[in-house]
Amino acid sequence: MEPQHLRDLYDRQLRREARPDGPGCRVERVGPVVRQTGPAHAWNGVLWSGLDAAGADAAIAAQIAHYRAAGLPFEWKLYGHDGPADLADRLLAAGFTAEDPETLMAAEAAALPQDVPLPEGVELHAVTDEAGVRQVVEVHERAFGTDSSHIGRQLLDRLAADPDTVTAVVAVAAGEPVSAARLELCPGTDFAGLWGGGTVEAWRGRGLYRALVAHRVRIAAARGHRYVQVDAADTSRPILQRLGFLTLSTTTPYTYTP
Repeated sequence: MEPQHLRDLYDRQLRREARPDGPGCRVERVGPVVRQTGPAHAWNGVLWSGLDAAGADAAIAAQIAHYRAAGLPFEWKLYGHDGPADLADRLLAAGFTAEDPETLMAAEAAALPQDVPLPEGVELHAVTDEAGVRQVVEVHERAFGTDSSHIGRQLLDRLAADPDTVTAVVAVAAGEPVSAARLELCPGTDFAGLWGGGTVEAWRGRGLYRALVAHRVRIAAARGHRYVQVDAADTSRPILQRLGFLTLSTTTPYTYTP
C-alpha cells in the first residue's frame, strides 16, 4: 500500500465524490469546488478544491458569498497537497482563521490490531440513544475542554436517520464515562473514519485510546471497509504510527464566520 495511491483514493472517494454526512445536508460541486451545506449544527464547508492561482481568489469569494447568504459559518478543509501553493495565505487574506493542523493518516483495517484488551474494570457500551449521546458529549468536553453540543446533535441526527453510517462507543468505569469515540462509515467507499477519540485526563496512558481504535477497526472491517482513516492530533499521531497507520498529508481547518 503506497501512501500516494491511498491519498489519491481518499481524495476521489471522500472529497471529490463526497456524500452528505447527515440529514438535511447537501453536497454540491460548483466549478472546481465541492462543498457541503446543511443545518447550523451540521458540518458546513469546503471538502475539496481544484484551484489554480488565476481562479483561487474568485472561488474563495464565491464560497464566502454562498455561506453568508445562508447565514452559516463554515470551514475550508485545506490539505497540505492542495493547490495553489499559497492557498493558505489567500484564505487568511480573505478573513479566514486557521485552526490547529492535524495529520491525515490511514491504514488497511485487516493489518491493524483488532483485539486490544481494556483496562481492568472498564466496559464498552454501544451508543444507541440520547443518554449514550450525552455521555459521548460529556467525555468530549472533559477531554478537550470545548463545547461539544453540536457533536451530540449531529450524532443524534445520524442515529435517527441513518444508523448504518455511524457507530459510537463509550468506555465506562464504575458507572462513569471515561472515554468515547465514534466511527463514521462511508457506504460505497473503501473508507471508514475514526473520529472523536478522547479520554478524560485521569484515565490517559492506560491503553483506552488503542482499545477504542481496535474496537472501531473491527467494526469497519466487518462492514466491508478496507481502510480506516483519521485526522490525527499531535497527541494521537505517535500511537497510530506504532499501530501501523501511514501519513498521507496534513489537514488544517480554516474557519470563516460571516
